Amino acid sequence: MNQPDDATWMTEALAEARKAGEDGEVPIGAVVVADGRVVGRGRNARERLRDPTAHAEVLALQDAARTLGRWRLTGAELFATLEPCPMCAGALVNARLARLVFAVADPKAGAAGTLFDIVRDARLNHRLEVASGVLAVECGTLLTSFFRARRK
Repeated sequence: MNQPDDATWMTEALAEARKAGEDGEVPIGAVVVADGRVVGRGRNARERLRDPTAHAEVLALQDAARTLGRWRLTGAELFATLEPCPMCAGALVNARLARLVFAVADPKAGAAGTLFDIVRDARLNHRLEVASGVLAVECGTLLTSFFRARRK
């Protein structure tokens, strides 16, 4: 279920996505919010870092863990411009986040309800609340424009 501040935090994630696009990366961004403030930021950096795990969500979780001084991010929320992949969804579960909010579903790799539902799988030791569709048009347009330009 969407909350009143979701669009505010998704705007922050969208800003990270735009920076990723400016860097030549797939424009995906994420922020971690705890206690009403952004404690972690991430944007895709796979090309720049030459690292297959340098997804926006993973980098945002790492930043949040450094900021808070702990790996358990209990009570925190992650806002991502695209539905997390299986790797990132697993990281969200392991970090013990309370909530995931994403803008656009990913029909090719989505692991928060589209292809898989790792973040709500009852067999795992932790589950997240999930909301989607926040700023979907803006985030989807950014991704579509990026890939359209790449195909030219």
